[in-house]
Amino acid sequence: MLWARELIARNAPVRNRPTPSPRECLLDKAKAAYLGLAIGDALGATVEFLTPNEIRHQIGIHSDITGGGWLRLKAGQVTDDTTMSLALGKSILTQGSVDAKAAAEAFDAWMRGKPVDIGNTVRRNLIQFRKTGNPAAPASEHDAGNGAAMRLLPIALACYGQPPETTIFSSRAQAHVTHNNALSDAACETLILMVQDLMSGHEAIDVERERAATLVQTPGFAYDKKRCDNPSGYIVDTIQAVFQSFFATENFEDCLMEVVNRGGDADTTGAIAGMLAGACYGMDSIPKRWLKALDEATSQKCTDQALALMTLAGH
Repeated sequence: MLWARELIARNAPVRNRPTPSPRECLLDKAKAAYLGLAIGDALGATVEFLTPNEIRHQIGIHSDITGGGWLRLKAGQVTDDTTMSLALGKSILTQGSVDAKAAAEAFDAWMRGKPVDIGNTVRRNLIQFRKTGNPAAPASEHDAGNGAAMRLLPIALACYGQPPETTIFSSRAQAHVTHNNALSDAACETLILMVQDLMSGHEAIDVERERAATLVQTPGFAYDKKRCDNPSGYIVDTIQAVFQSFFATENFEDCLMEVVNRGGDADTTGAIAGMLAGACYGMDSIPKRWLKALDEATSQKCTDQALALMTLAGH
């Protein structure tokens, strides 16, 4: 009888799982960060450009990966946040290091493949790259969008364990292909170092006191003054919504639901928050229903690339 088997299972002695090694913990968090990025992207895409009130009236609390949204995605399908990350990661693995020209060529090939979505700043500066061959877009105060931040995870993984100066150089190499902007740089570099700290086992509260506090010193990035609902693609809005959600919650699921139900640029805030939460809490924290709902091919690519990038970094 089913109930009897369940009773026996509940009362059976629990076998302690072997304690994972430091390397196993590190790789677990790398995988969780990459899958967290893709899950946050797929979850948030459904409510992208909706306001919190519209989400409440149309859905209630958005908590499942269902597809749809303005892009009319299939359930589990991801957007440019994940596919540009995978394109960047592939270029790093092919080149054997972070290289601006290789990143620009990878992004250009990605654009030629007619992605489901592409930001205006990304498109404009990739067209500029085609014309000039220069992998660095002109510096512009108008390019303070979140397009470089959404795809930075491969840098965090490939540069894990390297000096901060090397990591920052690599961050700007990829970011400046499309977003050569001081606010974008500050956010990207902070996020990369946060991911690396969290993967190393640092507590979220310590990361907030050190990394987030440093970023807040840059004018505009304070995130403790007013709740950021309906965040735009402006990098300051993105950081405020992500930090408010990540630092106010204590597990992966709560973090993701908190940030995507704010609406706005929800696929990107979801992707970045998912990356941080995965790096913090690991694979066991990711709800099984979300892992199952994510497109299988995307899930495999994220997992494989996370491990390959960590191998490249010597781990």
